[in-house]
Amino acid sequence: QVQLVESGGELVQPGGRLTLSCAASGGAFGLYAMAWFRQAPGKEREFAAAITLKGGAPYYQGSLKGRFTISRDSATNTVYLQMDNLNPEDTAAYYCAATPGPAATMMVSDYDSWGQGTQVTVSS
Repeated sequence: QVQLVESGGELVQPGGRLTLSCAASGGAFGLYAMAWFRQAPGKEREFAAAITLKGGAPYYQGSLKGRFTISRDSATNTVYLQMDNLNPEDTAAYYCAATPGPAATMMVSDYDSWGQGTQVTVSS
């Protein structure tokens, strides 16, 4: 398994932009597909975005497409989630996850490495 550490969560105003980072260590980063999930209070963890191990074909939860952008940097073993035009419904703990293999999925159960989460709060 790879170790993941998220950062970048904070309080942001509606309409603002925030970029989360996920630093990976302890494994061959290039062998893992990566994803971001989020969990709001009292709700189940849900898929946000994913990217294949080669960095191609990113995909998103439908309602987030166009506002969120996932990317990865193999030089620094980091995955990013840029979030634009944030609204209060985006308030949640955001988790980075990794799964070995080329393909990334939307299923929580497919991922065997998780970070501790970083809190994003959207409020005026």
